[in-house]
Amino acid sequence: MESVKETQSIDMVIKLEDWNRDKEYDRLGLEDQYTEFLGNQVVCHTIPIRPGRNLAIIVESAAVNYRQKKMGYNAAQELYNRVQANIGKANQD
Repeated sequence: MESVKETQSIDMVIKLEDWNRDKEYDRLGLEDQYTEFLGNQVVCHTIPIRPGRNLAIIVESAAVNYRQKKMGYNAAQELYNRVQANIGKANQD
């Protein structure tokens, strides 16, 4: 009885699916996807996996990225901005 929580909020859902060569995946994560639980929108990440990959590291990376987004730092957006700036510099030369 002492080790059971009565309530818990769900902040993020991670769906693991077999990697499919014919399907396109969002590799940067610039757009959030949501799923609905009991009328609440929850961030949902679909992660393609293959045999031999370290699932603990993959899931932990997704969780850390989500926490950083909540704190105001979006690593995917920063990467996109830096790449666009470098492309702009290359086009000017």
